[in-house]
Amino acid sequence: MMIKDPVVPQDLLEALQHIIPNVKLQAQQLPETSISLWLIPPLFDHDRLDDEVIRRIWNDTPYWIFCWASGLAMAQWLLAEPWHVKGKTVLDFGAGSGVVGIAAKLAGAKKVICCDIDPVSLKACYANAQLNDVSLDYLDDLYQTEHVDILLAADVLYDQCNRFFLDDFLKFATEVWVADSRVKNFTHPRYQKLDQRYATTWPDLDEAKEFNSVSFYRTLAYSQI
Repeated sequence: MMIKDPVVPQDLLEALQHIIPNVKLQAQQLPETSISLWLIPPLFDHDRLDDEVIRRIWNDTPYWIFCWASGLAMAQWLLAEPWHVKGKTVLDFGAGSGVVGIAAKLAGAKKVICCDIDPVSLKACYANAQLNDVSLDYLDDLYQTEHVDILLAADVLYDQCNRFFLDDFLKFATEVWVADSRVKNFTHPRYQKLDQRYATTWPDLDEAKEFNSVSFYRTLAYSQI
């Protein structure tokens, strides 16, 4: 159950306003889910941002102020098919807002670890977990984690430099699921495409329709390698 009349987390608001002055945070329920997150307002006027603010956004992007399409699609999938994570220890890599981790916990995961290198994102995960009345664990370094039953990663391959994670994930979990709408011609000998879903980044950024098509990839079972 979401907390009634939630109070805006001041540490998150201050961190956001350091990058984008005067903008607010709103608790918003995500489409086709029971999950609410602290996000930037849907009617935020980005056309009035000056060059200095745009520079700060590019240099220190607050990814957690949006629920990206891949994260939303993965959260919807977990809530619709909870047996994938029920009773398991789950790691949400590149957690951002924590939407995937929250969905995994609501789906019945025994333990969920939100992992993100950005300390403000981890604060957002904590605030959003409180908003949804779930308990999560937090980690800022993947390489300090325990071995988990399943590792989930949504929208983390947008940068070509991040592709090495596909191999490193295998060190920490036998089963890995990756949701992505950015990579074309995804190929990796240890992953196969199993599903495709459609979602929009929330609040809607009016992105190209191609970025609303989210592909799901899962590690191959050892018998298939």
